[in-house]
Amino acid sequence: MSRTKSKGGQGTPATTVLVKAGAVFMLHAYEHDAGAEGYGEEAADALGVPHDQIFKTLVAETEAGLAVAVVPVAGKLDLKAFAAALNGKRAAMADAAKVERVTGYVVGGISPLGQRKRLPTVVDESALGFETIFFSAGRRGLQIEAAPADLIGLTQAVAAPISKM
Repeated sequence: MSRTKSKGGQGTPATTVLVKAGAVFMLHAYEHDAGAEGYGEEAADALGVPHDQIFKTLVAETEAGLAVAVVPVAGKLDLKAFAAALNGKRAAMADAAKVERVTGYVVGGISPLGQRKRLPTVVDESALGFETIFFSAGRRGLQIEAAPADLIGLTQAVAAPISKM
């Protein structure tokens, strides 16, 4: 993997964060199918990546406000574990319109990087088992491949067991 700069109209706020940080990453584009049922599963299948190595970005409402969960597309977010990772008691999935307004991204293309407002972030600890993971670059049909430590560092995230299969 080499240091990649955005090119060909593929720059997003997420790739801008990575470039500014001097992070090593790769962009992977694929043809997005508007009829796809699961965005993460579609990306994994299109790119030939195992479903446990590609991560989806979810936003939930906690007692303290909105927060970001980054979990493998093969699993589901454990809301109780997510809340506990943020020293809270409960969490619920946030309203999609509110999430789009706060993050600046559309559902299916929400990246944990480059959001309008930095939100507390928890990355599922399974990410640490991979040299690189894939996550949204901020647009449907575009994924970033990067080291999980870079994602955790740039989002100031905590790693915790927040997914269930």
